[in-house]
Amino acid sequence: MQFGQKQPQDPSDRVPPGQTLTQGWPVLHYGSVPYYNDMSKWDLRLFGLVEEEFTISYKDFMALPRKEFANDIHCVTTWSKLDNVWEGIAVSELMSKVKLKPEATHVMLHAEHGWTTNLPLADFLLETSFLGIRHNGVLLTPDHGAPVRMVVPHLYFWKSAKWLRGIEFMAKDKPGFWERNGYHMYGDPFREQRYDFD
Repeated sequence: MQFGQKQPQDPSDRVPPGQTLTQGWPVLHYGSVPYYNDMSKWDLRLFGLVEEEFTISYKDFMALPRKEFANDIHCVTTWSKLDNVWEGIAVSELMSKVKLKPEATHVMLHAEHGWTTNLPLADFLLETSFLGIRHNGVLLTPDHGAPVRMVVPHLYFWKSAKWLRGIEFMAKDKPGFWERNGYHMYGDPFREQRYDFD
């Protein structure tokens, strides 16, 4: 699927090559799961190529206007889960808090324990990308990225960083943790961009 192309509506066409449908939601990650006992210690930082760095507290983040999003998700480990319903904060809502510098072209998502993953700025800004807090009516659990995970449904799900803590705006692309360890720099499921063999 090329960038910006609409998702197929026929359910059989919504499953990328090499994927298997699941009704569950497998839990996959590397390392330990962070648990938050004191939410006053959580915040989200927007930094890098912005006119002024912005940090939002958990209380203020949760007070932002929320929207409902529906999508399919596809994991690089070959499972797909269709018809997910999310509640979250639109990227546009968050971006209203900062002014980007014109040279910004890419984003690095920073999560707990130093995990990172990269995105083109255009993909981050799509209306389908958002910061998720609920999935199918239930608050995210720690295993699934609570309190906030990025959701970028048109890419493999490792790009939807769990335990989000920072969004860095950059002038050029660079690999995050997973990309440095063999995953594809972009990760389009319909083009099977799982791994980078170059």
